Amino acid sequence: MPVPVPRQRAIPAAESGPAQTVSHGAGGPAAAPAPQEATKDITVEKDSRTAGHHAHGGGQLTLLLIEDDPGGSPIVPELTDSAGKPIRIRTARNLTEAGRLLTDDVHCILLDLALPAPGRAGEAEDELAVLRHVLELAPRHAVLALTASGDAERGAEAVRVGAQDYLLRDELDGPLLSRAIRYAVERKRSDTAERRLAEGRLRAQENRRLERGLLPTPLLDGAALRFAARYRPGRSRALLGGDFYDAVRTPDGTVHAMIGDVCGHGPDEAALGVELRIAWRALTLAGLCGDELLNTLQQVLEHERADDEIFATLCTVDIAPDGRRAGLCLAGHPSPLVITPGRPARLLPYDNNGPALGLLPGARWPRTQVELGAEWGLMLYTDGLIEGRTGVDGERLGQDGMLEMVRRQLDQGLRGEELLRAAVNEAQELNGGELADDVAVVLLDRER
Repeated sequence: MPVPVPRQRAIPAAESGPAQTVSHGAGGPAAAPAPQEATKDITVEKDSRTAGHHAHGGGQLTLLLIEDDPGGSPIVPELTDSAGKPIRIRTARNLTEAGRLLTDDVHCILLDLALPAPGRAGEAEDELAVLRHVLELAPRHAVLALTASGDAERGAEAVRVGAQDYLLRDELDGPLLSRAIRYAVERKRSDTAERRLAEGRLRAQENRRLERGLLPTPLLDGAALRFAARYRPGRSRALLGGDFYDAVRTPDGTVHAMIGDVCGHGPDEAALGVELRIAWRALTLAGLCGDELLNTLQQVLEHERADDEIFATLCTVDIAPDGRRAGLCLAGHPSPLVITPGRPARLLPYDNNGPALGLLPGARWPRTQVELGAEWGLMLYTDGLIEGRTGVDGERLGQDGMLEMVRRQLDQGLRGEELLRAAVNEAQELNGGELADDVAVVLLDRER
């Protein structure tokens, strides 16, 4: 990404005349600038009226030379970028001056490795101390190391430490330096982009591992039931949304299952959903159920939510050890769908649907007794499955549309995970694209 270029300051009168040439010594074509002028900007171009109007990746390419003897500088005139446009040069005699001149419009630093590093007195000798100091001072800038001829080993070590390249003083000329500057700037950009990409991939991997770890592992050992689940978050590239589910079997043989939905789709909602799921599992294993359980979950929600407007819907079922009946509690949540042989799939009663958690302090949630029979399937789902569009006048799929869809899929012989996969995929196809809301579906099956 190009470095942003701030507004250029007005060029002092001393800089507004013909371009100044920094010579190799007293025998050069022009006198070296006086020491008191060593920190000023020198625009290397034949017509200074065009200063500030040339661009390199959105701005004029600027070099900061850090050398204690600007008069003996190897910098030559007519440094140009790849488009033939002049390179702007700033000089600093020490690191203190360099710190003042190191603004966002500097693209590259040319550092004399012979320059002493400040604050190193009494420390073990480090030939690259000044380079390490500059890399700390300017982590986002490209750095070229300048070393004496015949000292290529020191230059190579400078690259290993962090410089983009090194140059030998006596072999330096205008074209070589121009190419080196352009190369260093592009290499720094490439290194920065690669590092950011690697960091992004690492964060994504960590997030995926974390989210996978937060998805539940049902505790149903010993239960004569089959369990299947399908989960699809509404957030792009996320593994976890505000929907949550779980299932456990308590020591008395009762199977407890639940599914819920925190309003919203962001990471905060996903975190709250995980908290509610873990709290539900702990409370269920501790022996709570029905109204007592939901009342305690509401207290957890009220303490953990980031905003008083946040609420969660919930559906819980507790299936008796003989598997033939269940208790149902609804907190603002759609009623489960029950599948029994010889009759169409249907919704369980939802007349006793209580309010969503977090809406009404002191609310109650009645428990409805449901007869299931000897063979059945129980499908719990969140509203993401039924709130997609059908493509017909923009109508919602709704519970009636879902019932019709599931009945058709059952007639096709779909069961278990295949049924859940087909239901979610068809709802998405009817919607004409990805479903906007999180979707979670759980299926419990009992066979003779």
